[in-house]
Amino acid sequence: MSPVLQIALALGSVVGLMGFMAGVRHLAGTWQIGSEVQRKLVHIGTGIYALTLPWLFPDRWPVYLLVGLTLIVMLLLRLPNSRLGATLHSVERQSYGDFLLAISVGVCLFLAGDQLYLYVLPIAVLTLADAAAALAGSTYGTKFFRVEEGEKSLEGSAVFFTVTLLISVICLMLMTSFAPPNIIVLSLMVAGFGTLVEAASWRGFDNLFLPVGLLIFLSAHGTSTLGELVFLAAIFALSIVAFKIVAPKFGLNAHAVRVYVTSIFLLLAVTDPQNTIFPILVLVAHIWRRSVAPCDSKFPDLDVVAALVLVSLGFLTLGKATGPTAISFYGIAAMGMLMGFCAIAASASRPVVRYPMVLALALALFAIREGVVRLNPDSANWNGPMWPAVFICVALTALGPMILSRVFATHRVVKLTFLALLIPLPYYVISTGF
Repeated sequence: MSPVLQIALALGSVVGLMGFMAGVRHLAGTWQIGSEVQRKLVHIGTGIYALTLPWLFPDRWPVYLLVGLTLIVMLLLRLPNSRLGATLHSVERQSYGDFLLAISVGVCLFLAGDQLYLYVLPIAVLTLADAAAALAGSTYGTKFFRVEEGEKSLEGSAVFFTVTLLISVICLMLMTSFAPPNIIVLSLMVAGFGTLVEAASWRGFDNLFLPVGLLIFLSAHGTSTLGELVFLAAIFALSIVAFKIVAPKFGLNAHAVRVYVTSIFLLLAVTDPQNTIFPILVLVAHIWRRSVAPCDSKFPDLDVVAALVLVSLGFLTLGKATGPTAISFYGIAAMGMLMGFCAIAASASRPVVRYPMVLALALALFAIREGVVRLNPDSANWNGPMWPAVFICVALTALGPMILSRVFATHRVVKLTFLALLIPLPYYVISTGF
């Protein structure tokens, strides 16, 4: 297929998506279909179409063009008085699900490469299991648990687990050469892990965290032995139990516990243990900061996990796109986030204590960084230890919140994340010639 035809197909796909949404909107007015069902119909329709993309387009770049155009359309649909946009946004909760669905399609297709089951299985779960769980929960749910400002049902989670298990078994049987016992155990883990991710997600983040999380899990453990999979499942289950016991002592609710366990598990799945030290310490520093210097955010624990996961996925995708791994640059960004939370927490102390405390923490971070660099292979340290970038990033994130305390009084997670990325992200782009 020629490039011109592929561009025309991408443009036609966007027009078709809008036509499909208009059709759902028209039928909803005729048949009195509720807003949640409308949204899920659009979700299922776009998801099923997304499953055909690897075969519909011979090249990958038209798919990324399609994703970009879809994001622009979704942005326009969020404008005031958009009747068509009401099909997606009439549900009474803040959600970024439409944007994240389009992004997850592009990211999953890119990260999957030639291993198409890494794309098909996560997108199929997102399309079918997520919609089935939502509709079953809203129709038959009787036992609910809290998620941010809303709630989800145990019945919906049970449906999600069952549908995901079936999808995983079918996809792995048809698209891989894995041994049958491995497929069964792997499918059970995919269903269990996916159910936890779906239950822990909020504001539509499941549209990104669920498919990308499943892709990362499958790519990291798809070829593991049966014994390794069973051991991994036991560790994951014990982690959930341990967090439930310890978390209340730090003021974490059940939703935050699920989010923390899931994010830490994903970090450990995608990289070596030494490279997870700083991201995990970010969560610890956030708990310390929250206890001594609360902010105005309604859900600070969820905000910090969202920022950390988005930064992680961003650097993972960048590394895949450019070739050289971005893990060392990601470590610097995580150091910056960690230092920022520590600086805000230390700001609650007297000045005579505050600055020595921040200096001591910075020196400790430098020592940990030295250990991480030594443990990483040469391929991870391809740009050297980058100490000047480390010093500048830590100085910015330490001094910024202390000097400009009023600026960081609100929206702390967003501002600290931006400050932490200010050095390592451009540095990586320049170093790779991206």
